[in-house]
Amino acid sequence: MSADIKILLAGDQEQSKTHLRGVLNSFEKVDMISYRDLKAELDRLAPDLIFLIESDKESSADAIEYIHAVNPMALVVFIAFSQNFDVLKSVMRAGIIDFFILPDENAMLYGRLDSIVQMVVQRKKQLMETAVSSQSFKRGRGKIYSFYSGKGGSGKTLISSAFAQTLKFESTAQVIFIDLNLHYGGAEAFLSIVSNRSFADLMPVIDELNESHIRNVSQVEKLSKLEVLLSPRDAEVAEHLPEGFIARLLRTCRRSYDFVVVDLPVAMNIHSYAALEESDKIFYILNLDTPSINTLKQVEGLFRRLGIETEGRLEILINQVGKENEIKPNDVKNIISYPIAAKFPRDFKGVQAHINKSEPFRKEPNEKKLIPFAKGIRKWVVQMVE
Repeated sequence: MSADIKILLAGDQEQSKTHLRGVLNSFEKVDMISYRDLKAELDRLAPDLIFLIESDKESSADAIEYIHAVNPMALVVFIAFSQNFDVLKSVMRAGIIDFFILPDENAMLYGRLDSIVQMVVQRKKQLMETAVSSQSFKRGRGKIYSFYSGKGGSGKTLISSAFAQTLKFESTAQVIFIDLNLHYGGAEAFLSIVSNRSFADLMPVIDELNESHIRNVSQVEKLSKLEVLLSPRDAEVAEHLPEGFIARLLRTCRRSYDFVVVDLPVAMNIHSYAALEESDKIFYILNLDTPSINTLKQVEGLFRRLGIETEGRLEILINQVGKENEIKPNDVKNIISYPIAAKFPRDFKGVQAHINKSEPFRKEPNEKKLIPFAKGIRKWVVQMVE
């Protein structure tokens, strides 16, 4: 299980981080960031063990307190370069499990590493056992699932809203759905919600945003009790959303909900980029035609230029699978390198009836009479939560 441990090296001295990376060369999941990036990246990286390197400019004690506030389950080891007892006293009070003064205590660090790792392993094991015994989800570190496609009309909003509602029906999780199609929205029609409130109403309180603020603005889909943050559906409001707004919104939702489902627009902007960066999984909706596949290739290039990591994060959802398709799902496997998470059947008659009536696809748990599209969504969701 030690191979699954996620380790973070946080500090401003590149030489020290490189040295520690060498010490930890037997571990695969090791990230390195600076103090400046700690607030931006900690929530997304969600490390189990953090080596915090002493900084000349930043307060290490403040950094440790921030770490515990955002990720209370993470264990912190402090790396110092001098025997400054005031600093060591302050970081001990802030909450670390051990400290080492380098280079004098290099050998001690090597010797204690196994016991530190075992401590992390035991902590993770206890948390997993607690989660299993209570059959509930651990709050404080929710998953962000973003749904994206570079091609309009792929069924992205349809699939993401159906996924969120089904996830709420099929689990005990706290789920929130966020419609980031800023100009026109769309999710409200699929979920039969009528409201003038949107997540843009949170702009005045974004600096002190908490769960209460979100619940005051969110709407509740009456059948599944899914919480929904609607789009402002206003180009002018969208223009005034400050940079960093979406990242703060998603991080707050992550701490308050088990699953945050985000429907992204086709257009790439600072808000879409922020959502993609914060996401644990990016589900790309693909139709079985040449233009859709060509667009996916273009999106791949854009993601590379923007530095958006796709390995282990991006999965494909194939929509509108049917006998009429000239291109088959197996053909796609030979073209793309990403895993295919699910395939949904072409179900024009069943889907169109629900859309025209503005009715969600699900009405109750354990529903027997579902259209083929809804059955495909449920099958996928059940596999995910088991």
